[in-house]
Amino acid sequence: MSVELTLESLGLKKQLDKMTAKELRELVMSKIPQITGASGMAKEELLPAIKDVLGIKEEEGGVNPYKEQILATKRTIREMRAAKVEAPTRKAKEIMRRKINKLKKRTRRLANAV
Repeated sequence: MSVELTLESLGLKKQLDKMTAKELRELVMSKIPQITGASGMAKEELLPAIKDVLGIKEEEGGVNPYKEQILATKRTIREMRAAKVEAPTRKAKEIMRRKINKLKKRTRRLANAV
C-alpha cells in the first residue's frame, strides 16, 4: 500500500524554495515519513531530500532574467544614498529618500516577476 506523494497532495501554500527551514522540518515530520533525521537538518539539506522524495528535478539556470537590471538599480540606490548625505537642504534629502524608496520597490517587483 504505497501512497504517491505530490505537491498537491501535501497541500502547500508556498513554493518549497520560499519556505523557511522550520516550515520544511514541520512538513517533513508531519507528512513525509520517508525522510529521517529532519529535526537536525538545515534548509540546504532538507530541500534536496524533499525534492528527491517527490521526484522533482532540480532546475539548472534558475537565474532571474532581470538580474542585470536589478543590480544596476541597486548600484544607483547606493550612489543616491551617498549623494543624499551631502544634499544641501532638507527638501533635497526628502526628494532623494523618495526616489530611493521607489527604486527599492522596483527591484522587489523585478525580483518577484519570475
